[in-house]
Amino acid sequence: MTLYGWGKPRSFPTLPPPVERYFEIEPDARVLAHCHWQSEPARHSTLLLLHGLNGSSQAHYMRGIAAKALAQGMNVLRLNQRNCGGTEHLSAGLFHSGLTADARHIIEELSGVDGLPAIAVAGYSLGGNLALKLAGEYGDAPPAALRAVAAVSPILEISLCVHALERRSNWIYQWNFVRDLKARMRRKDRHWPGSFDLSKLPSIRTVRQFDDVYTAPHFGFADAEDYYHKASAMRVIDRVRVPALVITAADDPFVPSQPFRDPRVTGNPRVTLRLSEHGGHCGFISTRPPRGFQNGHNFLDDEYWAETQIVRFVESHSEL
Repeated sequence: MTLYGWGKPRSFPTLPPPVERYFEIEPDARVLAHCHWQSEPARHSTLLLLHGLNGSSQAHYMRGIAAKALAQGMNVLRLNQRNCGGTEHLSAGLFHSGLTADARHIIEELSGVDGLPAIAVAGYSLGGNLALKLAGEYGDAPPAALRAVAAVSPILEISLCVHALERRSNWIYQWNFVRDLKARMRRKDRHWPGSFDLSKLPSIRTVRQFDDVYTAPHFGFADAEDYYHKASAMRVIDRVRVPALVITAADDPFVPSQPFRDPRVTGNPRVTLRLSEHGGHCGFISTRPPRGFQNGHNFLDDEYWAETQIVRFVESHSEL
């Protein structure tokens, strides 16, 4: 299911062209969101979408969720994380798997400036870790506008995920991630020449090596392991106080299911865990549902089960 989700082309005929919006996070950091607004945005709930490592607002699952949520009457923002989706020129620095400042700023701006009363955050893989970590960081004092978070295949304990990625059977995934990380650093250097030493780039073969050389030192972590520990949502998931949906699979090739059985997850009554036997990494392909209405919801006719679960969950917790 992992490879199926990565390789099958999808089209979204009901998704209109987005409106671009830039968010000024810091003086030297801007992020770009592709937005889909209802005619009166403040009268509708809003879904902020976070992609995975090396993804972008154009990832098929980002557009798939957007199409479903928009059809159900929600505003949708497909966020490009820093330096993703061709935005290397917008931020001087890098990004890491636990950097929740961008989503936090966007929630504050949408609620405080735009007056949007009900916001949910949903993320895949790295984005799922961000959504859960953000909710945990808020703890007992989440913003009134934040109604729910959802995570699909979240890298809840990053170190275990990187260890799994290093297995021989996962070489294709490791190769793909490293190739894209290297390409991004080269693009970064074209916009910010000399800001990063690229001399070690040719020798990097693993995600861990990349994080040891670039990510960890840039953000002041001791090394990659220190970064993985501190950036993982597992450190704060017991503090989540907003409704949280977590979807993951026992056969995910590089997100082990063990952390999801931890009492910090299963013992939190605000976390709804759906740990399926199959689904792969961000796959969750089902048989096609019948056309038309299902349980009162007119969802698009496709086989991407997790996208539908996110929209249903957000709907149930973000009504105005």
